[in-house]
Amino acid sequence: MMIMDKVKLKFTMAAGKIFNEVLSFIVFTVLDVLDFLLCYTYRVIDFIVEAEWKSCYCSSAKRAITSSGTILVSESKIVCLTSSSIRNKLQLEEISDTLYTRSSLVSEVSKSTLKLENAATTVRRGTVCSTFTVNSPIVEMLQGKIGGHKSHSVPRWSDCDCKTCNAWSNSCKDSLFVHVDGAKGMTENVQENVIFIHGFISSSTFWTETLFPNFTKATKSKYRLFAMDLLGFGRSPKPNESLYTLREHLDMIEKSVLEPYKVKSFHIVAHSLGCILALALAVKHPGVVKSLTLLAPPYFPAPKGEQATQYMMRRIAPRRVWPAIAFGASIACWYEHVSRTICLLICKNHRLWEFLTKLLTRNRIRTYLVEGFCCHTHNAAWHTLHNIICGTAGKIEGYLDMVKNHLKCNVTVFHGEDDELIPVECSYNVQSKIPRARVNVVENKDHITIVVGRQEAFARELEEIWKNNSTTSI
Repeated sequence: MMIMDKVKLKFTMAAGKIFNEVLSFIVFTVLDVLDFLLCYTYRVIDFIVEAEWKSCYCSSAKRAITSSGTILVSESKIVCLTSSSIRNKLQLEEISDTLYTRSSLVSEVSKSTLKLENAATTVRRGTVCSTFTVNSPIVEMLQGKIGGHKSHSVPRWSDCDCKTCNAWSNSCKDSLFVHVDGAKGMTENVQENVIFIHGFISSSTFWTETLFPNFTKATKSKYRLFAMDLLGFGRSPKPNESLYTLREHLDMIEKSVLEPYKVKSFHIVAHSLGCILALALAVKHPGVVKSLTLLAPPYFPAPKGEQATQYMMRRIAPRRVWPAIAFGASIACWYEHVSRTICLLICKNHRLWEFLTKLLTRNRIRTYLVEGFCCHTHNAAWHTLHNIICGTAGKIEGYLDMVKNHLKCNVTVFHGEDDELIPVECSYNVQSKIPRARVNVVENKDHITIVVGRQEAFARELEEIWKNNSTTSI
């Protein structure tokens, strides 16, 4: 009888897998066509509303010559930026190739039927001669940077312009929104600092509405707690021309937290995408990190011969309709125009969804997760996903080696056992690179409930980590 049950279970699982594969092929083929059609639809609407054609990553390459200088772009990264008025080269952050190389049925057909312009710019400096391929939207965004143009603060027609989402445009401060709690005063009155970094399509409320109220008075009298909205999310700036690279995110964290609050040493707590920024921040400031706590770190070591960025994209966005969270990630990652449409419907109208949520639940639940999910722009989400999660895939191994060999702080990793977006294997992958890292797998918790729903217990765990690492030599 038991053998028959096992056979039935295996048959059911195999049938379900085949059904998921077939349904996924049909659904994503339809989405390929839809994204292709939406590409031209948005071009027309953008021209009508904004009086100019907007390039997208479906666009062909073009010459990257501006009136004020030359932008040099390789196949997978921006190498440098030169200007007639600036002789020194300004090194820029890598641009993920996943932004413009996402194979699909429609894209392959269009490539075979349309004649694309592959322009190149050759620049000679003495005896050096280099040729670079240029992608249109990257060039257009960088033209503002090379020309020293002012950041575009006016939201696009498809972005929300409410006070919450666009408050930054009316401020003279070009810094992130930072929520500060705990110990008051400047450095001389503060014994410890903790920096919290949220994940993708979230905000500082992921921490401030869950953990901050649950820390003890003793903790709040000793620790100064910082939770910021990352660039492009929540109440932080959402510049239209930004490429949301790793360097831009790190620079804004330093400019908004480390420098103005004179933070000399700190603990880091990060979730999901925030783990990548946490590792990069720790590597950049190796002598001042007292502890590193990572929740669901997205670390997928690429097999030999695989391109790390493309492998990462396939792992976090597998083009499958099930599980639902993987389906959502696949739409966000593979479809520039479908995801913009969803952003238009959800983010631009987030006040409506918040009202309906409160109405349906009779105002019994707090809507901070809805607010965090909705308060961003498509440009911010699209570029952050590709340039941080996918684009840094080849760098994470180096960051982990640096933490292992050059940082003295302890590393603690938490992961939900039922996480369907970032599997538990990712945390064990981190431990394989940093043997001293301690991995805690939390039963019956997923990507969000690793914190939400167990905030009091997690607050106690964090307090214990900080207590044990307060005397870490830095």
